[in-house]
Amino acid sequence: MGTETSISQWRRGVIEYCLLIFLSRGENYGYEIVQALRSIEALAVSESTVYPILSRLRADRMLKVRDVPSDSGPPRRYFSLTPAGRERLAEMEAYWITLSDAVNQLKKSKGALK
Repeated sequence: MGTETSISQWRRGVIEYCLLIFLSRGENYGYEIVQALRSIEALAVSESTVYPILSRLRADRMLKVRDVPSDSGPPRRYFSLTPAGRERLAEMEAYWITLSDAVNQLKKSKGALK
């Protein structure tokens, strides 16, 4: 497996977490979410990456959605976290901290890990 493939898999693995972090700040519509995540160059996201995750999180009842009419095209779809979504974010945050601590411990260790 090449480096580019490995990095791509890492990105996909953290996009849901980043999406939940962004939505924890408040309700946002799909295009705004994509733009915010796209601004983080290391994530390299596109609409075709973000919208399926939003749909899955909605189906899993992690997000609630409301449609608002728009003067300039189709209605805007606004997403916000449900209590279950906040719980998932808290679980992911706890795991992220545990995982990054473990990786940092491994990087610093010169011998066996405890």
